[in-house]
Amino acid sequence: MTQHIFIGVAWPYANGPLHLGHIAGAYLPADVFARYNRLRGNPVLMVSGSDQHGTPITLAANQENTTPQEVASRYHRGFLESWDKLGISFDLFTSTGTENHAEVTHDVFLTLLNKEYIYRSTMPQAYCPKCARFLPDRYVQGTCSYCKSVRARGDQCEACGKPLNAAELLQAKCAICGTPPTFRESEHFFLRLSAFGSPLLEWIKKQTRWRPNVQNFSLRFIEGGLKDRAITRDIEWGVRVPQPGFESKRIYVWFEAVIGYLSASKEWARSQGDPEAWRPFWTGQSRAFYFIGKDNIPFHTIIWPAMLMGYGSLNLPYDVPSNEFLTIEGDKLSTSRKWAVWVPDYLARYDPDPLRYYLSANMPETGDADFSWPEFVRRNNGELVGTYGNLSHRVLTFIQKNYEGRVPRTGAIDDRGQKLVAETKATMDTVDHLLSQCHFRESVRVIMGLAQEANRYLDEKAPWKSFRTDPQAAGEALYVVLVVLAGLKTMMYPFLPFSSQKLHVQLGCQGDIARAGWELQMPEPGIKLPTPVPLFVKLDDKIADEELNRMREASGAEAPVAR
Repeated sequence: MTQHIFIGVAWPYANGPLHLGHIAGAYLPADVFARYNRLRGNPVLMVSGSDQHGTPITLAANQENTTPQEVASRYHRGFLESWDKLGISFDLFTSTGTENHAEVTHDVFLTLLNKEYIYRSTMPQAYCPKCARFLPDRYVQGTCSYCKSVRARGDQCEACGKPLNAAELLQAKCAICGTPPTFRESEHFFLRLSAFGSPLLEWIKKQTRWRPNVQNFSLRFIEGGLKDRAITRDIEWGVRVPQPGFESKRIYVWFEAVIGYLSASKEWARSQGDPEAWRPFWTGQSRAFYFIGKDNIPFHTIIWPAMLMGYGSLNLPYDVPSNEFLTIEGDKLSTSRKWAVWVPDYLARYDPDPLRYYLSANMPETGDADFSWPEFVRRNNGELVGTYGNLSHRVLTFIQKNYEGRVPRTGAIDDRGQKLVAETKATMDTVDHLLSQCHFRESVRVIMGLAQEANRYLDEKAPWKSFRTDPQAAGEALYVVLVVLAGLKTMMYPFLPFSSQKLHVQLGCQGDIARAGWELQMPEPGIKLPTPVPLFVKLDDKIADEELNRMREASGAEAPVAR
């Protein structure tokens, strides 16, 4: 029985290129999950888009002396190019700058307003006397009033993740000129978040599927008391407020950005020629998954669910598989210090699948993980090339040379071979379960374990030796490994779509592997196979030093010594 699967992925601010922290944190796990579910035959809708209204865009525009729209449009184009090259298979990647998004945001706003979950009140708004302007929350920096971290902004503390208002900061200062702001009363609309404390608490306690860090963080957040939050600001960039007297204000980005999941779904439906096609993914027995980084947990487990509760008739999140952070060479990833690996930069020099493999095998699911260039090269050469790629290439080239490129015809496969075939089927069942539970790192480990076992089997059978004395036995061993490869290319497809399609063709299969389904496609004896080509490229060890030096030069810092 199929299951409608909605996949919402965090919306990146369109103020800079994508980096590996973005990919490991949200976009790769979401894509793996989407590709897996499509193989299983489940209808999938995966959406996201560029967040064009965040103050990081206006800050970038100020620095570049250009308009926010120019900044947002430029980086949006870059996002689309990166998704295509990296194989992130969105059904729609849009932006918060569309008329559709504004319409859906207004609908949610007005519905909550009519139900009295939104109300008017005044609040102190940060004002910089030197810049002579109200300051959006990200334009205010200071010390967190909860954890006392000095890395807090007027919207959220980077250290503890607590959503904040600028007035709650200690030692606040203007991010542009450093002047301490004054606070002036300004009328705004507020979300009555406090009304949802009990239903949210009851709902979250029932989410036994959620990762412990997600559930525990959310429970602590609610138990600390929910405060109503302003959802408009004195800014000129963003979605207008659909109420008279608020022409100079805009809907606050944290409120309208999460509505993007719904607006993108409706935009996708219209692009399909059926404006109602979004409904099966948002109602009934459908399941909604939100892939985010851990700094976005409260917005997806508390604020967005509260908005959905208030709006009514739409499904709450089924799972929020939040990942932890990715460090780079043992140090915190920092865009300001330019200590990062940028996705366009990587894709200009290397293939996408090795990066997808490394990040999947080292995914920060339960704790922070580190990206290391020496480890990237080692895993590419030792695991992709040496284990998986070598298994494929030496079997297919031997068949090409000694069996006229045809799948060997076999008689009864011996017990050892039968055991490996059974192990392949069992591994597919295990990985099927792991992927359904969003356990991606463990899935890769199990898959590679099967590849290692197949290599041991091949070494044991040594068909290159037995071919001359017992070609039937040699053919049977080769056929068994082809069965394993058939299983591997299916299980690896969500992680490695490009090389899996390549292996799909080399095993004599027709069409797109994405349409082949989650099943073991037994090789057809006697069919002609195409000339094999290597699945992966071995990398020179010196690449690690070259990339570390490139990072050091960009950041002006001492790079760690290559390990």
